[in-house]
Amino acid sequence: MTNPDGTPDTAPAAHPRFVEALRELGLDDLTGQVRAFPDATRTAAEAAAAIGCSLGEIVKSLIFEADGVPVLVLMDGASRVDVERVREELGAGEVKRARADLVRETTGYAIGGVPPFGHRTRTRVLADRGLLDHDVVWAAAGTPHTVFPMDPKSVVSYAGGTLVDVRERMA
Repeated sequence: MTNPDGTPDTAPAAHPRFVEALRELGLDDLTGQVRAFPDATRTAAEAAAAIGCSLGEIVKSLIFEADGVPVLVLMDGASRVDVERVREELGAGEVKRARADLVRETTGYAIGGVPPFGHRTRTRVLADRGLLDHDVVWAAAGTPHTVFPMDPKSVVSYAGGTLVDVRERMA
């Protein structure tokens, strides 16, 4: 892999679990499109700055607990999840952000590197419709240093997501 400026990349490649998931899904060619950065891209802002794209073109893969059950929410980087809307969508009594240990246990990845699919366990996935506002989006490739591009409909499809409206509304 190379950096966006064409120099050889010294950062770690995509997480092996994610590379295997791409292979199993028949997406081997996507492995060559993974971009690695020497500095972390844990936050949407860091990723957008490193890639040179808008904040909205970043996919945040966020794990929540709905009545104690993990659920993945895919959200564009420029928006925030409205937990109450997630609760209503799931018909849950309580929804809260998952602890770091539950994120790793559920997905197999650390916060800041969670991809939208290729997780250790199968979870329910809610994908905010705002992702579809872009031709291409960028998501974590299993590490805080790697990202990959994909059209948003494919991201939602490979993640097994249901399209919903769960972003915070503008006041």
